[in-house]
Amino acid sequence: MAVQSVSERTNIPRLRRWVITSLGVVVLLIIGLVGWTLYQNTYDIREEKVTITGGLVPLQGVLALPDRGDGPFGLVVFVHGDGPIDATHETFYRPLWESFAQAGYASLSWDKPGVNGAPGNWLDQSMDDRAAETEAAIEWARGRSDIDPARIGLWGASQAGWVMPKVVNLDSDIAFVIAVGPAINWLEQGEFNTRAELSERNASADEFGKARADRAKNLEQLARDASFDDLVVSGEADGLTEDRWNFIRKNYRSDARADLETVDVPVLLILGGHDVNVDVADTESVYRELLDSPGQLVVKKYPEATHSLVEKNLEDSELMSTLVAVLAPRSLFAPGYLADQTAFLAGIQG
Repeated sequence: MAVQSVSERTNIPRLRRWVITSLGVVVLLIIGLVGWTLYQNTYDIREEKVTITGGLVPLQGVLALPDRGDGPFGLVVFVHGDGPIDATHETFYRPLWESFAQAGYASLSWDKPGVNGAPGNWLDQSMDDRAAETEAAIEWARGRSDIDPARIGLWGASQAGWVMPKVVNLDSDIAFVIAVGPAINWLEQGEFNTRAELSERNASADEFGKARADRAKNLEQLARDASFDDLVVSGEADGLTEDRWNFIRKNYRSDARADLETVDVPVLLILGGHDVNVDVADTESVYRELLDSPGQLVVKKYPEATHSLVEKNLEDSELMSTLVAVLAPRSLFAPGYLADQTAFLAGIQG
């Protein structure tokens, strides 16, 4: 039988103490990380789940009120961009809601039809349908005693660029618009997006040529109002569902210019310098041309930001963007993005 030396017997308690101490440090670090994460994801707002009635179908919504006071508060009504977006945009909206609350504004958002079990299907909607849905939500909000009807405005991104001007023209009492990377023309945007994404990944000349040919076929099918079955027969349905194709058929003629011409409320236009979804130079030019009343338009540019207003170097790293989204969600956006919107809202008079 082996006999332990005195030095070995002496080291065992030391090793045990080291293991216990190390485990304690790890536990404390985990507790600290969990606490920090909970702190960072706790916002100074009161969220209330609401059912918004008055439109074609009831909407599953969230009303985010300032943490203190009974109001009445101003209200920012959220108009989503493209895609199956829920009321919080997977929590992406919460830092915005908190910033708006600091300026005395509540925020109202809802699951798109068909999202999270909500009735309907957002892919069945035209831009006019979306505008009518938004107006119904505004009318519902005006019925609440904690909302100031004189300070209700719109926040929207990307595809919302076609919706918000329609809402302003439907409702003469809209107080303001915050437009984040808004689109102008559906077909022009699609062409820009294809070229920008190909350029960003240094695509070959053959890839550009194929994209042009595919686009020409797509436009030909739209011009003759082809059904999805027509696309399947011709072999051009790759990557599309029937619902998506019908959504495109319904909306591809969208252009914001005619509706923008009659917008007469203060507008904050927000643009990211690395936006590959929307041609921000064209958007800025159109907004400056059509919203020409003195002081009506405020333009804020974030040169290092993408379409989502996250800095490009952060968005390009899935690991880093995920970590920041979890551990410091307010830092996910480009510097100044939240503060600039808060300042804009603080200047809106009812």
